[in-house]
Amino acid sequence: MIGIDWGSTGLRVFLIGAQGSVLQTRSSQQGALQLRGSDAYARVLRELAGDWLDYRDHRGRSLPLLASGMVGSQHGWRTAPYVACPSNAGELAQSLMPIDDTAPWICPGLIVQTPGLPPDVMRGEETQIVGALELHPELAAAACLILPGTHSKWVNVQHAQILDFATHMTGELFAVLSRHSVLGFLIPAEPEPVRLSMAAFDKGVDTARDHHHSGLSHQLFSVRTLGLTGAMSADSLADYLSGLLIGHELLAGLAWRSEAGLDAAPLVLIGATELCAMYRQALTRLAAPVPLVLHNTAPHGLWKLATQAGLINTSISLAGQS
Repeated sequence: MIGIDWGSTGLRVFLIGAQGSVLQTRSSQQGALQLRGSDAYARVLRELAGDWLDYRDHRGRSLPLLASGMVGSQHGWRTAPYVACPSNAGELAQSLMPIDDTAPWICPGLIVQTPGLPPDVMRGEETQIVGALELHPELAAAACLILPGTHSKWVNVQHAQILDFATHMTGELFAVLSRHSVLGFLIPAEPEPVRLSMAAFDKGVDTARDHHHSGLSHQLFSVRTLGLTGAMSADSLADYLSGLLIGHELLAGLAWRSEAGLDAAPLVLIGATELCAMYRQALTRLAAPVPLVLHNTAPHGLWKLATQAGLINTSISLAGQS
C-alpha cells in the first residue's frame, strides 16, 4: 500500500509492505499550509510518487492509498471530521474519508471534549499512536504517550483506547519567541554549526524545575537578560529557551499524567530522533521515569487502519511489496 503522512510543513510518502514494513520513503517540503485546492494536492502527490500511483497488478488493481495529518483539515484535500474520544483503531478505521477512486482515503483526527474545559484536537498523531500500539501491544493496557513537536501531545491510553489528550504549543512558542519577539534580537537567526548546547539546555530545564512558581512569562525574560549581561553566549540562548519551554511543558504534563492515574504506567516518547533526545534529557533532569523512545510509527499506524478498514488486499504485490 501507499501511506501518506501529510503535515502542515512537509509530506512523507511510504511504500508499505507486509505487516507495515517500510520498503521505500520519499519526502517533500510541500506541506498542507502551502497548498490550496484538491488539484494542488493531487499534483504534488503525483510528482512525488507517480510511479507508485501508476502501478497495476496482473488484475489491473492499483495500490491502496491512505493519508493522515493536515491533509484532512478544513484547508486540506478534503475535510475528515474529528472522531470523539475515547476512541480506538477500529473506530478510526470505520471513519476513514474517501475522496475518489484515484485519490487516497483520509484518516480522521481526534477531539476530546471534557466538561468544563475547552476542546482539544489532533490530526496525524492518532496514526502514530495506532502504530505505536501495533508495534508494542503491551502499551495498550495503560500508557502515557508524549509526541513532541510544533504542538506536543500528551496522550492517555488505557484498555486499547485513546481516552484523553492534552496539547502544548511548545514548538510553535519557540519559533515565535525566537524569531518574532524581543528575545530574538539576541538569538542568531541561523546559528552555525547547528549543535545543541547541552549546558544551556540543562540550565533552562533546571530553571523551570527549580523556579516554576515564578511563572513562565517571567522566566522567559531571562533569555534576554542572560544575553544582555554576557552571562550566556548568544549561540546558547536558543538552547536555553528550548530548555525553559520543554521544562515547563514536562512539569505540566507529568502533573497531568498523575491526575490521569498513569504514574505506574509506561512513559513513551514518539517522534523525531533529535527532539525525542532533548525530551529524554529533560525528563532525566526532572528525575522522571526513563521513557521508551519510538520513531516513525506512522507507517505501522497507516497499515493497521487500512487493514481494519478492508483497504488491504494481500494478493496485490509489487515485487514482494503490498
